[in-house]
Amino acid sequence: MANKLNAGDSRTRSSVSIFIVAGLCCFFYLLGAWQRSGSGKGDSIALEMTKSDAACNVIPNLNFETHHDGGAGMIDDSDSNVKEIEPCNPHYTDYTPCQDQSRAMTFPRENMNYRERHCPPEEEKLHCLIPAPKGYVTPFRWPKSRDYVPYANAPYKSLTVEKAIQNWIQYEGNVFRFPGGGTQFPQGADKYIDQLASVIPIDNGIVRTALDTGCGVASWGAYLWKRKVIAMSFAPRDSHEAQVQFALERGVPAVIGVLGTIKMPYPSKAFDMAHCSRCLIPWGANDGMYMKEVDRVLRPGGYWVLSGPPINWKTNYKAWQRTKEDLEEEQSKIEEIAKLLCWEKKSEKAETAIWQKRIDADSCRAAQENSDSTFCKAADSDDVWYKKMEACITPSDGKGDEASNESIKPFPERLYAIPPRIASGSVPGVSADSYQEDNKKWKKHVSAYKRINKILDSGRYRNIMDMNAGLGGFAAAIESPKLWVMNVVPVIAEKSTLGVIYERGLIGIYHDWCEGFSTYPRTYDLIHADGLFSLYKDKCDFEDILLEMDRILRPEGAVIIRDDVDVLNKVQKIVRGIRWDFKLTDHEDGPLVPEKILIAVKKYWVAGENNSTSTQ
Repeated sequence: MANKLNAGDSRTRSSVSIFIVAGLCCFFYLLGAWQRSGSGKGDSIALEMTKSDAACNVIPNLNFETHHDGGAGMIDDSDSNVKEIEPCNPHYTDYTPCQDQSRAMTFPRENMNYRERHCPPEEEKLHCLIPAPKGYVTPFRWPKSRDYVPYANAPYKSLTVEKAIQNWIQYEGNVFRFPGGGTQFPQGADKYIDQLASVIPIDNGIVRTALDTGCGVASWGAYLWKRKVIAMSFAPRDSHEAQVQFALERGVPAVIGVLGTIKMPYPSKAFDMAHCSRCLIPWGANDGMYMKEVDRVLRPGGYWVLSGPPINWKTNYKAWQRTKEDLEEEQSKIEEIAKLLCWEKKSEKAETAIWQKRIDADSCRAAQENSDSTFCKAADSDDVWYKKMEACITPSDGKGDEASNESIKPFPERLYAIPPRIASGSVPGVSADSYQEDNKKWKKHVSAYKRINKILDSGRYRNIMDMNAGLGGFAAAIESPKLWVMNVVPVIAEKSTLGVIYERGLIGIYHDWCEGFSTYPRTYDLIHADGLFSLYKDKCDFEDILLEMDRILRPEGAVIIRDDVDVLNKVQKIVRGIRWDFKLTDHEDGPLVPEKILIAVKKYWVAGENNSTSTQ
């Protein structure tokens, strides 16, 4: 952890460094026992380790006085200014601030506007800790979590009734079981994916990132995982209570979202495949606006799958309770728009149709222009945060889609290959050399994390978030079949790098951390934040960001925050008032580096009780 000290440094400093290393090793040795029982609530060791009287030589409070000139780097250990943040009312256990049901119903229903993000104004923000429901337990480890979710974590049975014959979800004792079925694949997602794989190269790494619109409980994405395809699934928070919550409890990437009036929070040319399985999206409506938005995020050569109405309408119109004329008109519109977008139909079998987006879109540019189609501004293709969705065609950026497509390597090779956006110079200030240096840096950081946290890639942490992802170096360095990372690129970041992250075969989303994230509470096992608070120090209150981190973090989940010491001074004062146990430690290059690391564990406590496994 520490480098060799200069000859003039005192032996006292060397001894302190040795104690720090020994203490951190002890700290995370105990952390390694965290999940061994598999019972979920048995994580008391994780909290016990941070007690000041724990039986290992952990320095209770790191003091940086000897490592920095003056008092700027001092950690104020006084509790005199600590603001204790109280728990929220128990009825807020599943509170999602920007998809709050009561607020949603005040917005227009046209084009699903009311199901989109509508965040509370500053004066209505909650300044309390979202409680877990009584009986909450740590989810099962993957892959068991794919099939079983503890009932106490998402106690909603409506889907077991509404989707009973479709094999979505079943209630069995104290758990929900997910048989892997769906509305369009009642015999199971595996067989359905096999059918897709007869047309789409799903099994060779060419198709790596997928978008599942109207995902339900995300069984399609769950079963794609073993084929090394990672799906970004989304569904609205609607009458089918807890769809996305179930997906995340299962360990499947998902967010609350809907195709409505604003653009999806993803970059252009991001996904290798997009999918709709009876997602009830009116694809032909609004001059094909939703298909054109899918086209924006689908890379050249990518595939679009439509399963369900109106495909094969001649056979199914009675079951769908719609007229032949209505369904025929809908499919005709879809076919017309697909042709306009340069999508080639590759297959139509039973109720599933598959199109492929042409690599060379210029081949049909003349037809697009002759159709009087509206073209989007190319410069705005990645500028999507709260931007109005329009029925326009996203043009080629002139960088050579064919060349870019050829430079996309199969996964996992593409994880460290030079991404096309960087090779073409599309990301200002990022060269191939600086990209490789960033990878080296994050391999070093993650290696240090793993030395002190032996369970980092053990399966204990399944759902991981990087709140300020940059080029995706953290996610690439930690990549494992046991986990996935939601790479968040803040909309105020200096560089728009989310497209690079997708080209690496990773997934992510744009977001502004002054607002709530589009997910349910308790959906991430580990949250990583590098330089996030420095980025937002003049934008919004640190307390709001930390409360949002607490909301989306599981009880006994972990946090790693890297930032300058002066920033962490402010952060740790707020952390003292929420139910986290934490330690501050030096940068892996030693105590002279101004950047420090805050490591924390969220205590276990539930609604209506002032409890914690740290006292059990």
